[in-house]
Amino acid sequence: MSEKTSSESFVSFGEQGAQLTYGSYLRLPQLLDSQHLESDPPAHDELLFITIHQVYELWFKQLLHEVAAARSAMTDGNLWWAQHLLQRVHVIERTLVQQVDVLETMTPQDFLEFRQRLAPASGFQSVQFRELEFVSGAKDAGYLDRFRGLTEDEQERLRRRLEEPSLWDAFLEVLRAHDLPAGDDDEVADSVRRTAHDRSSYAAVWALAEALLQHDELAASWRARHVVMVERMIGAKSGTGGSSGSAYLRGRLPLQYYPVLWDVRSRL
Repeated sequence: MSEKTSSESFVSFGEQGAQLTYGSYLRLPQLLDSQHLESDPPAHDELLFITIHQVYELWFKQLLHEVAAARSAMTDGNLWWAQHLLQRVHVIERTLVQQVDVLETMTPQDFLEFRQRLAPASGFQSVQFRELEFVSGAKDAGYLDRFRGLTEDEQERLRRRLEEPSLWDAFLEVLRAHDLPAGDDDEVADSVRRTAHDRSSYAAVWALAEALLQHDELAASWRARHVVMVERMIGAKSGTGGSSGSAYLRGRLPLQYYPVLWDVRSRL
């Protein structure tokens, strides 16, 4: 039996003999059948509302993929790759902020046509968003008690994120790998300050610290943009999930993933 030529082991591009199509590869029939309106008669803007939030969840999935890989890269000492992945995270996070503009093309009156149908569903229940906060470093075990309606799989995912190392933990490993003290916050701040003033020796470490700070800043930008949008839509009304609405969201604005990195600014 003759051996196959090398060209036969490669996939031929083109329509003929194709095993995949654009639609089958992206699972478009399933994807495009995932927007089901609750309003009856159908409210025009409910499709926009569903689509935007489903897109957010897809981006959250991608962000979790990227930050987990960046964390592993830091642990492995591959700082260039970690920084590259965090740069991608930044671009996605800017996209998340910009998507609020699309949602704000919906007027408060249009939202009220179907808002009552949403209760008790709430963005507060986004498991992936909490996973992203946990893996970034803002871990709060209390969310597992405050969440309602979590599946066993979702509970396990959140517990796993609470237990596993965060991006901050990986960054502390980077400092130690470069013989920089990282025993407590003061030591970490002094070590980061040292990298800032000796970039010829610690360029990669300083760049990584800046990438983490950028991640923190963009997450804060999204929270700030989100609360203003909520206030524009529903004012001071309570949230559909029973929260205090914009008051709760404003209470989250001071959150910082990496307060030590912000504190370093005062020490430079």
